[in-house]
Amino acid sequence: MKLGSKALAIALLFVGLVLVNFLASSIPARLDATAESIYSLSPGTKKLLGKIEEPVVLDLYFSKDATGLPIAYKNYAARVTEMLRQYVRASHGKLTLNVINPQADTPQEEKATAAGLTPQVSQQGGDQFFFGLVVTQADQQKNIPAFTPQREQFLEYDLSKLIYGVQQLDKPKLGLLTSLPIQGTDPQQMQMMMMMRQQPQPGQYVADEWAQSFNLVKVEQTATELPAGLDSLAIIHPENVSPKLQFAIDQFLLSGKPVFLAVDPSSQYFKRQGGQQAMMGGPTPNVSSDLPVLLNAYGITYDPQKVVGDLENATQVQTGAGGVARYPIWLSLRKNNFSAKSLPTAQLSSAMFIESGSVAQKTGSNLTFTPLVQTSDQSGDIASMMLQFAQPDDVAKQITPSGKKTIAALVTGKFKSAFPDGAPKDEEKKDDAAKPDEKKDAKKPEPKAADSLKESKTTSTLFVIADTDWLFDDYSLRKFNFFGQSAAEPFNDNLAFASNTVEFLGGSQDLISIRGKGTSLRPFDVVRKMEVEAQKQYQDKLTALDARLQQVQTKLTELQGKKSEGNRLVASPEVAKAIEDFQKQSAQMRGERREIRRALREDIDALENRLLVINLLASPLLVGAFGFWFYRSRK
Repeated sequence: MKLGSKALAIALLFVGLVLVNFLASSIPARLDATAESIYSLSPGTKKLLGKIEEPVVLDLYFSKDATGLPIAYKNYAARVTEMLRQYVRASHGKLTLNVINPQADTPQEEKATAAGLTPQVSQQGGDQFFFGLVVTQADQQKNIPAFTPQREQFLEYDLSKLIYGVQQLDKPKLGLLTSLPIQGTDPQQMQMMMMMRQQPQPGQYVADEWAQSFNLVKVEQTATELPAGLDSLAIIHPENVSPKLQFAIDQFLLSGKPVFLAVDPSSQYFKRQGGQQAMMGGPTPNVSSDLPVLLNAYGITYDPQKVVGDLENATQVQTGAGGVARYPIWLSLRKNNFSAKSLPTAQLSSAMFIESGSVAQKTGSNLTFTPLVQTSDQSGDIASMMLQFAQPDDVAKQITPSGKKTIAALVTGKFKSAFPDGAPKDEEKKDDAAKPDEKKDAKKPEPKAADSLKESKTTSTLFVIADTDWLFDDYSLRKFNFFGQSAAEPFNDNLAFASNTVEFLGGSQDLISIRGKGTSLRPFDVVRKMEVEAQKQYQDKLTALDARLQQVQTKLTELQGKKSEGNRLVASPEVAKAIEDFQKQSAQMRGERREIRRALREDIDALENRLLVINLLASPLLVGAFGFWFYRSRK
């Protein structure tokens, strides 16, 4: 072959490669070969995109040229960009994507700041950089102020929620049915209470959090029906709920609208109220709450007389004698107690539940029961009536571990109605003075059984939790005065849990159906296991060193009994020998730690070098082997 022909062949090969890449990027079909389909859109997202009526503009701001930008953010930016392009392709022209690089002191940077995006700073130093999203439809605008790789598994949910939210002109309505002062004293009742010299009840921060995303609509406990136009419903410590109102709740859930239900076997608020009323000679309030008709029908077991105790996750409390004891019915739960794959709980690290109960799924139920919050396997039940005068140590002795208990769960599926015969009838009151025809006119027509839902029209969603105290500020916030203004700082994730759950339920059914996915960052499990094993060995030796140090310090304290007239320490041979032994042991342990670290790094470096050689040589060797086989086998 002549030189000119070879050059032409190489040029044509290069052009062919470019055309193949261009055609591949233009083909709408995609193949997602990842383990958890992280690059594919969920059916819920596709349905949501199909309902867009007016065009939506997506402005992705990413400062790709910023110095000191972490490589994790660069990789995640590519992940977000590709995901947004998937949205654009699936929207059939309803979405437009603009990728903007807001450099310093440019109009793009001013637009990013004006849109509410938050500049981030690398921990390694360098320039500030923007990495956020602004979604606009007509005059509606919402944003994600700053993306973070730690939330990658919920990227699709966050994007879909933003696109859904920008299409909502008004806040959704959240009905609130509760016997607790979640919203505080009603303004109409406040004047009356002040006239009677009663202290009005302050509202809780959780109500303010909910009010930022929802219009809260109060539902009176004496009501017989729910207010019209509710998008979701929160029921917290229900007391004396009439059958009529329970029927309305049942039909609300079966219609496909979500319900947040919090019951409690032992409410701390009503315990305190009971003590105050008992001193004044009043009736004792019911500290437990339940909706047995609804829960039984929905295949959920819950005992309003049983409290969960967890010996492993007990909270340390001050005792009457001034000491500290572990109180197993006050649960201080950690990250491993929350579902890592459920949106309301995946980002939580800690929570506190006070004398909570537990829920479980009945055998034979065909609903999907997803535990969101669970105790450790060192948990057991205890009768709530046994807690009245029991001390923390006594409570721990009464707990027999019987396995993990579910504090909160998400129940989804096709629910069966708790009222298969239709709406319950009103109880007729005897009134001898009333005429028969007047009774007939006064009685409202009852809905026919055929008019009520017997089963969910679509997938229904119920969140149920066996505690209500976690919603109070006392167990979630630390309040303080800041330059004359009252402020609060969360000391756990109770408030975040409440906000996450209600916002999750308050979205559309399409949003609720979106589940968390995996991450594009694939950890090197072999290296991680090697580090864990070495760390265990290192920690064991460090613990042993600390124990010996404590022994030496104790011995030193004992030997420091004799002092001279000048109050100077007498360096006895025993003290000198103990100090010398300790110094030798400390030097020996430092040497052992260096050896452990060196051995760890040697193993990991050797593995990395082997993989590097394999990656560099594998492709050339395979190509060479194929070429050699082709050369030998061709005729």
